[in-house]
Amino acid sequence: MDRMSTPEKLGAHEVAAWLRRQPKFLQQFPDLALSLVVPREDGPAASLASYQLEVLRDKNRELSRRLHDLFAISQENERLAVRTHQLTLSLMRQSNRAGVVRAMAASLAEDFNGDLVRIVLFSPVAGLGGEDWLQVIARDDRLLAPFGDALKEGEPLCGRLHPDKQALLYGARVEEVQSSALLAIEGTGLVAVGSQDPNRFYPGMGTLFLRMMGEAFDVALRRFDG
Repeated sequence: MDRMSTPEKLGAHEVAAWLRRQPKFLQQFPDLALSLVVPREDGPAASLASYQLEVLRDKNRELSRRLHDLFAISQENERLAVRTHQLTLSLMRQSNRAGVVRAMAASLAEDFNGDLVRIVLFSPVAGLGGEDWLQVIARDDRLLAPFGDALKEGEPLCGRLHPDKQALLYGARVEEVQSSALLAIEGTGLVAVGSQDPNRFYPGMGTLFLRMMGEAFDVALRRFDG
């Protein structure tokens, strides 16, 4: 039998493999793009052209969502930058160490919406005493052992703190705190902001502004050294 008179049958896999090697095939036969049918899991079959259009629309919606998220983040960062700047100015305007500590506590509670603000100083400050948000604990006191790594590294901690840390900072109100931001400032002390919202502070969140606040607090206090 003449082989040329018997058309060779191609399977779907062979056709698909050939098309993969010919990515410009539909440019030569554009009418096929309109007649090919693409099945969808969530609806009836569609032409290749309409399917591609739908894919592009999905990508456009995803890009729009990402742009919206980036815009929201940029607005929040702008607000944090303004608040951090205002905090720095407030700290630098104080005429003594007690004023610096009070200004720090007030700003964290009011401007940064802290449910519970706690400050631990390594040495007493004249003019302070009896504040429920303040503790004075010597740097070498064993009570501060849980904070050793944090003080050594100098990086803010965010999220649900270890129970030992939580207990020392918040005392009888520890159960109210579901997340915290902790600033460990070697040579000065600890600053913590507790929230009843478990998602207010979380591991992995940006800590740039927290570091800036901690540095501003430390520098403002050191102005009165000596």
